[in-house]
Amino acid sequence: MNKEMVIKAENISKVYKLYDKPINRLKESLSIRKKTYHHPFFALNDVSIEINKGEVVGIIGKNGSGKSTILKIITGVASPSSGAISVNGKISALLELGAGFNLEYTGIENIYLNGMMMGFSRDEMNAKLNSILEFADIGDFINQSVKTYSSGMFARLAFSVAINVDPDILIVDEALAVGDLKFQIKCMEKFSEFRDKGKTILFVSHDINSIKRYCNRAIWLNSGRIEAQGDTDLICDRYTDYLKYGENSTKKNIKDNEIKEKLKLNDDMIGVIEGFQLIDENGNHFDEIVHNTNFRLKIDFEMNTDELDIVIGVAIHTIDDIYVCGINTLLDKHKIIYKKGTNTIYLNYEGFNLLGGSYYFDVAIFENNAHVPIDYRAKIKEFFVKSAYIGEGICILPHTWEMEGE
Repeated sequence: MNKEMVIKAENISKVYKLYDKPINRLKESLSIRKKTYHHPFFALNDVSIEINKGEVVGIIGKNGSGKSTILKIITGVASPSSGAISVNGKISALLELGAGFNLEYTGIENIYLNGMMMGFSRDEMNAKLNSILEFADIGDFINQSVKTYSSGMFARLAFSVAINVDPDILIVDEALAVGDLKFQIKCMEKFSEFRDKGKTILFVSHDINSIKRYCNRAIWLNSGRIEAQGDTDLICDRYTDYLKYGENSTKKNIKDNEIKEKLKLNDDMIGVIEGFQLIDENGNHFDEIVHNTNFRLKIDFEMNTDELDIVIGVAIHTIDDIYVCGINTLLDKHKIIYKKGTNTIYLNYEGFNLLGGSYYFDVAIFENNAHVPIDYRAKIKEFFVKSAYIGEGICILPHTWEMEGE
């Protein structure tokens, strides 16, 4: 393992045996011919991950995607069915509530139990005890059996133990949203302190904005496999599109040459959209737009007449069909001068301010009132916006901040 690499998972798989009936488990165990009565379920399937010292890595995915399973294997709570895992450093983990706690023990006894499980002696835990008790702030309940604790008290004690043993690697699985507001603020302050100290952190959350806010890399697990990993904003936006639109969010829409094949002008038509392309400032075609950049749309259309006033309109929708913006040449008071035959019009965007995610364009030719469509092409082109985490929602409206008196 590289000296800067603290976690390396190589081709990890975790397979569980699923039985349709409870009796099938017994039948399989007693079968002389080793007949199988189960079907395998891959909680993880050939997963490889490398995490370097000081990284804050967010792990995202739907329920059942394998997030908790990979964390349990990294922490040693579970063993892989195949593959190898290497960890360089002391791990402190907050997995499901109460993991590692004995419900019959008191809070104090569980502090020493958790310390022993992490390799600390009783004397070492004695030195850490006051800081743990101060952070947990559960008063005399520390001497009561933890089975009497509320979920909030459980979270206080578990988090306090996890962060006050000064681990090299902190693993947090949806644990920061438990407890009252004051405690959550304390948790996030400590979380930020760990990040600033260069600790390695694995952070699992369904709150995508929290992943964007705290993590410098993201890993997206889907059905036990790594769907994608890399830049946090890009991976989170792709994952959000997937949640909105399913598998189709990763597929490209109709290509420009296919558009032309479908949209040939005939004698019954007045006009058709023939082509639609995104053009950057260097004249190149592209599909991914970087937030706050300049580009133009190139719209090719063919007309059977030159005696009709027409309007060109363009609309933008999110991948889940939310109407973002619609503009046309009538509203912008731009009269179209065209000829019979093939024509091209450009729509220029400056400082395109949509936030990250997938969208699509509609384009249309209308009569002069922009009411009757001569040719309307819905979803003529999908595009993806790459954006840093600079805001939430769909777009960033122009704005400034100032304090009174500034």
